Amino acid sequence: MRLVSHAQIESSSHNIPEEMTVAAEEYGVSKARKASKTTFSLAVTAGVFIGIAFVFYTTVTTGAANAPWGFTHLVGGVAFSLGLIFIVVCGGELFTSTVLTTVARASGVINNRQMLAVWVKVYFGNMLGAGLLVILVSMAKLHMLDGGMWGLNALTIAQHKLHHTFLQAFALGVLCNILVCLAIWMTFSTKDMLTKSFLVILPVAMFVSTGFEHSVANMFMVPMGIAIKTFAEPEFWSQINVAPEAFADLNFYQFVTANLIPVTLGNIVGGGLFIGLGYWTIYRKPQLSTLKGVPSTQGQPNQIQLTHNPLNPVINLHSGEKNMNTNFEAFEVRSHMQPATLVFQQDVLLQDAIDKLIETNEIGGPVIDKHGRLVGYLSEQDILRELWNQDFVPKVDKCVADVMEKELTTFTPYDSLIEIAEYMAIDKESVYPVNQSGYLLSYSDMDLESRTKAAKVHRPKSYPVVTDGLLVGIISRHHVLKAFRSTFAEATPA
Repeated sequence: MRLVSHAQIESSSHNIPEEMTVAAEEYGVSKARKASKTTFSLAVTAGVFIGIAFVFYTTVTTGAANAPWGFTHLVGGVAFSLGLIFIVVCGGELFTSTVLTTVARASGVINNRQMLAVWVKVYFGNMLGAGLLVILVSMAKLHMLDGGMWGLNALTIAQHKLHHTFLQAFALGVLCNILVCLAIWMTFSTKDMLTKSFLVILPVAMFVSTGFEHSVANMFMVPMGIAIKTFAEPEFWSQINVAPEAFADLNFYQFVTANLIPVTLGNIVGGGLFIGLGYWTIYRKPQLSTLKGVPSTQGQPNQIQLTHNPLNPVINLHSGEKNMNTNFEAFEVRSHMQPATLVFQQDVLLQDAIDKLIETNEIGGPVIDKHGRLVGYLSEQDILRELWNQDFVPKVDKCVADVMEKELTTFTPYDSLIEIAEYMAIDKESVYPVNQSGYLLSYSDMDLESRTKAAKVHRPKSYPVVTDGLLVGIISRHHVLKAFRSTFAEATPA
C-alpha cells in the first residue's frame, strides 16, 4: 500500500496507438454519459451535416460526364469529407462512428444497455436530420440546377443504391465504415482541430469515390431521390427528357429492405467489430489483463508501505501468536479484488458524476486520466463538502478534477490481505503504544480485545488497486471480509 499524489499530466501534442485506444474508450464513455436530449440533438445535427456533404458531392459531380471516372469521383469524395469535418470540429453524433462504443463496452466501462441506447438515439436522430434537409433541399428546388441535370444526377445516384444484392450492400457497408472509423480513430491522435480535419479527408474520399455504402448518407440521398421522383414538376422531366417511370423502383420499401438494413448491419460490423474491437484486442486488452500470469510473492518481503509508518510490530503477522496456518498466496489482493464498477474521467462535469453515483448506488469511485492512470478518488463526501463550500449553490462548470481527493492510499495486487485487514480495522499505535525502540509509552489494564475495540479507526471502505500506476481494480472491506469467511472452521459443534 502506498500514498499516491498525482499532479495533472500535461498532454503531449499527439497520442501513440495505445493511447489512442484509451481515447477511443473515453469517447465511448462520453457518449454513454450524455443526456438523451443532447445526444439526440447532436445526432440530428450530424444527419444534416452528412446530407449537406451529399449535396456538395452531387453538385461537383453534375455535368462531369466527359471527365475521367476516377477523377470525378475523387473530387466528389473530397467534397463529401466536408460532412465529417463539420462533425469533428463543430460537434455531432454520427451513427457510423458511434459504433466505436464497442471499445468502452469491451473494457467494461459501459454496459450493453448503455451502448445500444446510444446507438438507437443517434441512429434515429441522424434519420430525422437527414429528412429535414431533404425537405429544405426540395423546397429550394436544387433539382432544377444545370437545366435539371442536378436532379437527374441525384436520381441516378439514389437508384443505383437500390440495385445491390443484400450481401453486396452488407459488404459495401462493412468497407465503408472501416474507413469512416479509421478516420475518426486517427483524430484520437491529436487535439489540433486543423490536423483532425486533414486526417479525415482521404479515408472519406476513398470510401465515397469507390462507392462504399454509408447508412446515414443514404438516409439523405435515397429519400432525396424519392422526393424528386414524387414531387418534381413536369418542367423538370421535360428538361432532362426522362419519364418518371424510369425511377419507379425508387420507393421507401426498396430503400429499407435493399439498402438501409444491410448497409446498417455492415456499418456496425466494419466499425464496431473490425476497427473498434480489433484495436481494443491489440492494444487495450493486454493492458486490462496485466494481472494474468503475475507470479506469486509468497516468501518474498512484503512491499506494503502505509500512509504512516507503523511502529515496530509487536505481532509478526506471518508467525507467532497471530500466525494463520493458511495459503498466503490465496490471501493476496489479486485473488480477491474486483473490477471498478464506477470510474470517472477528470473532465467529467460534477453534476454528471453525481448522476452516475445515484444511478449506480455507489458511494464513490476512482478517477483516471486518459491513459488509465489513477489520479484521484471522488466520493459522496467530497461532493457534499464542495457543495457546502459553495453554500449549496453549485458552479455548473465544476468538474471531477476540481473536487476529487488526490492523496490516496492504494494497494498493489501482491499485497497481503492480512495486513490490509489490520490497516482497515486496527489503530496499532493505540493498541500498542510503544516507540520505535519498543519501549512502552503508556500502560492500560484493559485486555487486548478491549483495547482493540477502544482504538477505533476511521478509514475508507474501498481502495484502488494499481499496477505501474494503472488502475486495475478495487479492494473493499466487503471483499476482505468475504475472503476471511473461509478461515472459520466448518465443523459442526458437537
